[in-house]
Amino acid sequence: MRSSSPIQVYVQDWPLVGRIGQWVVARDPGLLIIALLFILLLPLSTPRIVLSDEVQYYAYLRSIYFDGDLDFRNEYEHFAAIGSQHGDPAVFNALLRPDDANPNPVTGKLRNVAPVGSALLWAPGFVIADWGVRLANSLGAQVPADGYSRPYILAACYMSALYSLLGLLLTYRLARRFAGVFAATLATISVWLATPLVFHTYIAMPWSHATAFFLFALFLTLWLRHDTNSDPATPLIQRMAQRPLWIWASLGLVGGLMTITREQLGLLLIIPAVEGIVAYIQLLRARRWDGMGQLMLGHVSFLLALALALTPQLAAYQALNGQPGPSSTVESKLVWTSPNFFNTLIDPAHGAFLWSPVVFIGLLGLFWLGRRDLLLALLLGLGFVAQTYINGAFGTTWHLSGAFGFRRLIECTPIFVLGLAALAEWLRGRVGYWPLLLGALFLIYWNIGLIAQWTVVRPAEARKGLVWDDMIYYQFVEAPRQVFDKFYLLVFDRCRLVRNQTC
Repeated sequence: MRSSSPIQVYVQDWPLVGRIGQWVVARDPGLLIIALLFILLLPLSTPRIVLSDEVQYYAYLRSIYFDGDLDFRNEYEHFAAIGSQHGDPAVFNALLRPDDANPNPVTGKLRNVAPVGSALLWAPGFVIADWGVRLANSLGAQVPADGYSRPYILAACYMSALYSLLGLLLTYRLARRFAGVFAATLATISVWLATPLVFHTYIAMPWSHATAFFLFALFLTLWLRHDTNSDPATPLIQRMAQRPLWIWASLGLVGGLMTITREQLGLLLIIPAVEGIVAYIQLLRARRWDGMGQLMLGHVSFLLALALALTPQLAAYQALNGQPGPSSTVESKLVWTSPNFFNTLIDPAHGAFLWSPVVFIGLLGLFWLGRRDLLLALLLGLGFVAQTYINGAFGTTWHLSGAFGFRRLIECTPIFVLGLAALAEWLRGRVGYWPLLLGALFLIYWNIGLIAQWTVVRPAEARKGLVWDDMIYYQFVEAPRQVFDKFYLLVFDRCRLVRNQTC
């Protein structure tokens, strides 16, 4: 699985400047390729906070840091006023318009249905931005040190992009356990650029998807950690015995952070839960009471750390809603029989498999991953099913109409990459490199064409869902033509092309 590929040979011959670059390339050029591609695309980013979901994520950070409270009225009014100036009342309508639950009749606080996790992860960049603003002002600059000015917005947005990069690098390293450089690199870049993840890396930046994706990739990295002297394909049950208590505690902390970043990701904890059940059954059959006790101690450490990580969200719930639970606005959306389970995947206008075919291919690849580690493939598949279940349980908003693609599956990116990498590794020896590269380019182009349609070609239609009438014409004729015509604006003045031009 560690054999050389054309990518590895070619990159290792680059005249890199600096020992760090040479060190990375000599050991794993895939990491450098992903990082360089990320940097090359970064100038195309559109850092701004304008949508109601973005405002809710950001309000936690700004309000706690500057006001020391969870009263978001001034944050909501600030962004609503900017929206009104640009003819966009969406923030006011979503966050300030009064109804039976807004403000909350118990606490008097305005509604915030966003979890707190993204604000916590953005905080280091936000604090550095604040220090930079105050230092610049002490030297004569006049930048408002208020949490609203441009440096603060940039900090939150680019922290989100950074977490996307870190998630990609961690995911790539996971894929390298089961595939060579070529297959792992191809799979990571393909899933990134052929799904809504790239959209939320560079365009809709201050959401929770990039941070949550990073946390799930980190969780899997810790979960699959093994001793350097052991085989990467060691069965999961054996690897459990190698986990020290600090790994169990770390898994609990990261799992908790993952849950308070996007609450639906708490269902991904079904992966270690089922793993634990299988382990206990095997230990009981073998009458290994010492192993049973060691595993229980690890799980206790996990649960204590998980409870600690959930505390900030529970405290926020209590302050906002008068109870340690989410707003009734969220609870009222869920239908626990998940009536739209299959619609989320195959609905002609909104299905994830149609927006992003690479997702379906990645899931198919779990079969080939299962040939190396069956339990791992089954558990990852179970995690995906759990996410599909909760997405299908959103009775009225399952379709995500108005969003680009089926964004609620972005956090499952490591699952898709691992499956696709295993499949690409198997195919590489049978069809060679070029068919795989061409297939990946087609999948990426499909996604880029949809982004073009959604943003500048026919946004009024595309934002309601996939429009299959004249799809081929728009994808391969109209989208390239309009992108070429608007190339200067897309590269140098993207703000003129978006609604509510606050960037």
